[in-house]
Amino acid sequence: MILYRYVNKKFSNQYKATIGADFLTKEVQFEDRLFTLQIWDTAGQERFQSLGVAFYRGADCCVLVYDVNSMKSFENLNNWREEFLIQASPSDPENFPFVVLGNKVDVDGGNSRVVSEKKARAWCASKGNIPYFETSAKEGTNVEEAFQCIAKNALKSGEEEEICLASRISPVPSDRFWFT
Repeated sequence: MILYRYVNKKFSNQYKATIGADFLTKEVQFEDRLFTLQIWDTAGQERFQSLGVAFYRGADCCVLVYDVNSMKSFENLNNWREEFLIQASPSDPENFPFVVLGNKVDVDGGNSRVVSEKKARAWCASKGNIPYFETSAKEGTNVEEAFQCIAKNALKSGEEEEICLASRISPVPSDRFWFT
């Protein structure tokens, strides 16, 4: 849903979970040049893990999205990051750009939150100071800012007209919307 929010500037309660992978594109202006972001949304469920290699190779940035209301999705960040590095086989894994999004900060006015911003930022710092944003796909909170950072990081690793982004989004749904 966060990708749908970014690309279409809307939220829909009718959004269906990703099965395997989904693909979106968006043209962005950066430093007086026009780029096309290719955004691959891969399903977080373990049963789709083997599909990753087909989508991760050639990625210029990887976005890891977890649900701030689910400790399980936060705990999956390590596995998703490692899985991406194994399957994508980037030439410089130590410096490959990642961005982490803690999504669903709007749910229940923040009362159902189980992963603190401090904990998430500490995890990102321990992995080489990965940029971190707290977002809400429903409200649009920090979505544009996060994707500006994502595009900037992707441009550092690939100076082409098309930028390829791989994302792994938490498979744990909240009681209000489904994420893949």
